Amino acid sequence: MAYNQAAGIGGMLKKGHRAMEGLEGATLRNVEACHEISTITRTSLGPNGMNKLVVNHLGKIIVTSDCATIVKSLEIEHPAARMLQLAAEAQDFECGDGTNLVVSFAGELLAQSVDLFRMGLHPSDVVSGYSKAGDKLLDDFLPPMAQLVRPMTDGRAKEELVRVVKPVLAAKHLGSEDILAPLVAEACLGTMSSSTVGPASFSVESVRVAKILGGGISQSHVIHGFVALRGLETTKTSATDAKVVVFGCGIEASATEAKGTVLMKNADDLKNYNRSEEKKMEEVIKSIADSGVNVCVSGGTVSEMALHFIERYGMLCLKIGSKWELRRLCVATGATALVRLGAPTPDEMGHCDSVYQREVGGRPVTIFSQSEGSKTSKLSTIVLRASTSSVLADLERAIDDGVHAAKTACKDGKLVPGAGATEMEMALKIRAFADTCPGLDQYAIRAFGKALEVVPRTLAENAGLDQGVVLAALGAAHAGGKLSAGVDIDAMGVTDASGVIDQTNVLDLYSTKVSALKLAIDAALTILRVDQIIMSKQSGGGSVGGGMV
Repeated sequence: MAYNQAAGIGGMLKKGHRAMEGLEGATLRNVEACHEISTITRTSLGPNGMNKLVVNHLGKIIVTSDCATIVKSLEIEHPAARMLQLAAEAQDFECGDGTNLVVSFAGELLAQSVDLFRMGLHPSDVVSGYSKAGDKLLDDFLPPMAQLVRPMTDGRAKEELVRVVKPVLAAKHLGSEDILAPLVAEACLGTMSSSTVGPASFSVESVRVAKILGGGISQSHVIHGFVALRGLETTKTSATDAKVVVFGCGIEASATEAKGTVLMKNADDLKNYNRSEEKKMEEVIKSIADSGVNVCVSGGTVSEMALHFIERYGMLCLKIGSKWELRRLCVATGATALVRLGAPTPDEMGHCDSVYQREVGGRPVTIFSQSEGSKTSKLSTIVLRASTSSVLADLERAIDDGVHAAKTACKDGKLVPGAGATEMEMALKIRAFADTCPGLDQYAIRAFGKALEVVPRTLAENAGLDQGVVLAALGAAHAGGKLSAGVDIDAMGVTDASGVIDQTNVLDLYSTKVSALKLAIDAALTILRVDQIIMSKQSGGGSVGGGMV
């Protein structure tokens, strides 16, 4: 088919393609889609944030206020909104916290650009102004805010970790932070290297969560070691100073790869056949016991015959079906997962101070506990208790954010005032900077400063306060030199977020804040630079798809 010049771009592309261009056709559509997703997540910002009930494509019900979980669960189709989703996922992977700030601030930047377009500004003017304001914010205005708060100096001090982790947990589960923060700090400290040289460090993968339904949050505790959510296979249920062997295969007689036929002529042949199999299995189990092993862990099935001989030789036996759990147990005990059934060498064996079975919430669990300071103690498990599975899942997400915050703080312990104080101070400085800029850029820079107010405004809205009154009082406090003044959701007003005047101590990690602002600015600028959308097939037309209820 020849190209029809009169048909324009529609004649150039194959049938079914759609093309939208210009301010009305592309830019404003993208801005609208991103504003929609930011509106969804914005009401979940802060300690008083509302939960979202999301039903995913598998029919699983998720009740959470965690922005990263919400945007992952939504099936977003619009490509511009997908950029915000990817930015939030990048923030979650990098810092574990601050995802709501990314989506809310980027959405507000794009919403502010609509008024600029109506004033007659070209998208390139808006992009230029936002870029200048972002560079000024990150390079000149934000670093001095970290000097207002005492940084975390020692990552191996429990009190210091609790100070950093508590505001992160309070933003997810207000009222539970006093219980959860010491648990997270203790679990992180249990996995840190014993060396006092250099900054403290640990792996977030070394802090695990075992969710057990029933009871209350106050019954949660930390185990220095591994917790398997199933009981032992043997009647013996405890061992101390145990040597552990881990088999990646099952503990059973190996089957032949090819089918074979055995001809038995009388009863003696059958008896001798069974007796030889028993003798071989007993030899294997006896060799394992003679090597000093107390605990056998199998990644597959354990035959009745093998279990009989394990009982005879006084060993414990545990069956773990998940290969990931098997790897974590190897990390906790220092063992090597074997693919052959036989006696382990001393290097392949693991060690555990105590292995025992307990009943928690009517459910038998097996605990591999290490004493504090043990050389093989490289894993900590937080045993979580709650009344419903939804609360347990949300608590697990909050703890994951807290562990990531502790990890980030060990790398960079600088802190800035929270509760919207940093954003309000930055908004005032950006507006003052706009007054010094000539040209059309100043309007975009001023809009950038107004967009920063989305954090204190949203915190006030979610707490049920009058946002106008709170923002006015907050602006007056900052103009009067109170750089740490933030939104107080308890006293219904303004407080000193750094805790200099009172004991509020609502703090944010400096590196998390920088990362969130960078990602939000980059995502907004990328979307504003798009002036044409070309789709290769017909879409449903909705800006955001998903199972939102």
